[in-house]
Amino acid sequence: MSDMAEARLVCLDMDRVLVDHLSTWQFVYDGLGISNDESFELYNQGLLDEWDWIKLDIALIKESRKDGPPVLDSELRGLMEGMPMMTYWKELIGNLLDEGFHVAIVSGGLQQTARDIAAQFPSEVPWRRRWGGIDRFTAHRFGQGNDTRLHVFTNGWLLGLPTGDGDHHLADFGRYQVQMDGKGSVVKMLQRRLGVTKENTASVGDSAGDISMFQQSGLPICFNPWDDRPKKHALHIVEEKHLKHVQDIIFEHYGLSPTV
Repeated sequence: MSDMAEARLVCLDMDRVLVDHLSTWQFVYDGLGISNDESFELYNQGLLDEWDWIKLDIALIKESRKDGPPVLDSELRGLMEGMPMMTYWKELIGNLLDEGFHVAIVSGGLQQTARDIAAQFPSEVPWRRRWGGIDRFTAHRFGQGNDTRLHVFTNGWLLGLPTGDGDHHLADFGRYQVQMDGKGSVVKMLQRRLGVTKENTASVGDSAGDISMFQQSGLPICFNPWDDRPKKHALHIVEEKHLKHVQDIIFEHYGLSPTV
């Protein structure tokens, strides 16, 4: 680990950044054979806010099998297995942690993939419920029952009534931690809690939804850009889908030795 006098933070978007897929939500819809085009169009027309959009999508998932057994928590977790990941994602996070950076996932994507990612970097502290933490199930599945070294802020589903065999139905209301255009507020909260300045914060995102995160960061990096909108808010633009380029930018910016 390098000798750093000040705390540093890297905030990472997930969909199209850590995950090599359009959307973790879409990955689940494809697995269930459903489409959320209707609610997506209503949102784009300004007829639906994000909270109602999530509720509609949760209802869509729950009602996707009207004549069959209900979709349960375990099935949704299973549908997220095999998520395609971006090249060098694990090395990037591991090397940042080794250099003493705080690392956070800040995404409107589904929480289970973010938790699966985070749990692969366990701390030496037993799992506990905390702000920005992961769930007990994932901690035991990937992290030997320990907490993660990462901070996780995402959206998704919530557990409803238990089934009696260790599984759960889905609650009617989803998990809504990250607003589409409100990632900057999450970054601000992390900065206050971790004692990190804006100048010592880097952020990595791909879309207009990451602009507020860029604006709260001294080192905004637009990776695999969705369109041109976020580019003018970034200090660096990485078109190639390889996260080693992101690591090189961060390390060079902070005067750290490059890794192989």
